[in-house]
Amino acid sequence: MLKIDIPGRRELHLRWLISDYNGTLARDGALLPEVIPLIRSLSAQLQFHIVTADTFGLAAKALGGLPVKLTILPPDHQDQRKLEYVRQFRADFVVCLGNGRNDRLMLREAALGICVMEAEGTCVQTLQEADVVSRSAKDALELLLNPKRLIASLRT
Repeated sequence: MLKIDIPGRRELHLRWLISDYNGTLARDGALLPEVIPLIRSLSAQLQFHIVTADTFGLAAKALGGLPVKLTILPPDHQDQRKLEYVRQFRADFVVCLGNGRNDRLMLREAALGICVMEAEGTCVQTLQEADVVSRSAKDALELLLNPKRLIASLRT
């Protein structure tokens, strides 16, 4: 569990990280190499779940050997399916990462929603649903490894 006490907000007790894959942790289906050691480091505190349509069909191979649970979603109603996935857990213990329109509902539902702005771009509606925006997946994961950065951004 990852505990983060943000002044002006309730203390976060995060157990699960649920992330989109393409556009968030991957570019054109290829896992961003800089996130691999960060996933390994954070997996000591958070259970990683990757939810994706796997547009390029490369997620299982790319994530093989990493401490993550991969769920490949059907292509229709992904925003609702991702929201339902988050709701399998206690959302107030979930941090979500995403960038696309189909990620907006899960970012809103989570205790902490982080919008990632990688090369694929970011949907404006998703950006508006996030608690914080990060310029890369690497930076987003490093926020969780260095919670004082989150505190500085989110305190009142």
